[in-house]
Amino acid sequence: MTQRNVGAGVLKRGLHHPQTLSARPQTASADHLFWQTPAYDRFELLQIDETSWQARFTEHQQAQAAGVLEAGGLILLPRLAFPLDDAERPLLGPECVKRGAKHVSFDLRTGRLRGASIRTDQGGPLHQMLERYARASFALVRALLPHYVEALEVARTSFRPIEASGRTSSWRKDDRRLHVDAFPSSPNQGRRLLRVFSNIHPEGKDRVWNIGEPFEAVARRFQPGYSRRWAGYARLLRAAGITRGLRTEYDQIMLRLHDRMKADLGYQAGAVSTRLRLPAGSTWIVQTDAVSHAALSGQFMLEQTFLLPVAAMLDPGRSPLRILERLAGRRLA
Repeated sequence: MTQRNVGAGVLKRGLHHPQTLSARPQTASADHLFWQTPAYDRFELLQIDETSWQARFTEHQQAQAAGVLEAGGLILLPRLAFPLDDAERPLLGPECVKRGAKHVSFDLRTGRLRGASIRTDQGGPLHQMLERYARASFALVRALLPHYVEALEVARTSFRPIEASGRTSSWRKDDRRLHVDAFPSSPNQGRRLLRVFSNIHPEGKDRVWNIGEPFEAVARRFQPGYSRRWAGYARLLRAAGITRGLRTEYDQIMLRLHDRMKADLGYQAGAVSTRLRLPAGSTWIVQTDAVSHAALSGQFMLEQTFLLPVAAMLDPGRSPLRILERLAGRRLA
């Protein structure tokens, strides 16, 4: 197995005409691609030329991968496709999602599907596809990031068959705008959001992302002015069924960052960004609580989320929790 870099590009100001990085495999001698930009001293994209979900990695590759993720970078496996079987291919249509939903979700822990519109007798292949993807993603993460595995929690799996560029939504749910991930109903209480994505488009269409500025730059811009919620607010949300757990002060700040980023049209128009084209048949791994991103276009994607305690990181000081605590001068979770 060899590691290769994608072609270099330069980040430019403005979302409308950023330069594009094509994530097609190319021959190169180094292990990393670094982007030197006004926003980043160094943004890391590690490309691994692997085709098997049961791959084995060297200790050097494992340490490299963790280092890239914790630095706010992205791991790209441009040849790692997730194949569908004959029973699953008919699912590649937007009609399997309930009206108004943007994806179908699956919980491996309970076997429960949410957001599916197809009849129960058609749920077998959908359940099978999402369970297979959850298990394949865990096998990949276990092999590439073994030092995380004991502390890692398997969260939800999703299938996103709706075209991202044409979906109508509120500004808060518009993922075409730069944002860091935070979820109102599912507080993660400081844990990292480690996510595996695969583009399974049957006609070879790219998934197109914009990558924004580093997390600390986002936090310094949008955190000021935050006011603490009154005592008992988090317990009230949980008791009312609005959240599935206690929303910590960290969760509240992350929601503020998410919403203020998306609501600020001036920021969206002028933020430093680069465009990344992720081809059909590729897989990528990124911690979306720290990496500012926007999904501009693409259809038919699978995603697996894992929750990682900050204490399990090689360098906990690079987590959004520790960065926000340094800026706030107090513990947040």
